[in-house]
Amino acid sequence: MKAKNSLVLDEKDDKAVQLFTELGMPKNLAKTLMYISQVGECRSAEVEQGADLRQPEVSVAMQELRRRGWVAKQDLKGKGKGRPVHVYKPMVQLSKIMKSIEQEKLREFETVENNISELKNIIG
Repeated sequence: MKAKNSLVLDEKDDKAVQLFTELGMPKNLAKTLMYISQVGECRSAEVEQGADLRQPEVSVAMQELRRRGWVAKQDLKGKGKGRPVHVYKPMVQLSKIMKSIEQEKLREFETVENNISELKNIIG
């Protein structure tokens, strides 16, 4: 990750995002995951800027990351009556997330392999 005015994804991160998307992960989720896994705690606006995503893309990605238990959201009390500020932080190391994705893909592969084998038996 390179430091500009804020941290941004670099070429290595972009390659990881590309590989995640080739494995079936939505691009906004892959970019958000790569960003937050490297910075630790951040606000969604920082993810938008650093991962070059729009606010709705980050919002959807954060919801999915939280659903999977990979990221936690904490509300910070703001001054005044404005919208609350949300801070996100990773709950699982990227290496463990990779292991989870690997296991998921191996199960998918096994299902495909079994289906092909069963079709061969049916068709003869």
